[in-house]
Amino acid sequence: MNFEHETLVGFAKSWGLFYLIAMAVGVLIYTFWPSNRKRFARAKDSILDEDDKPWK
Repeated sequence: MNFEHETLVGFAKSWGLFYLIAMAVGVLIYTFWPSNRKRFARAKDSILDEDDKPWK
């Protein structure tokens, strides 16, 4: 199966945007899914754990 450059460019222009939108929607669904709330809250708070204090 031999593809020409114009064929691939046409495919990317027509379906690439829909692919990008679908991936963005998938990421947003994963981010705001209720069961992931604890995981993201733990990641947010893990940056400032108990050992992170200024020098004395």
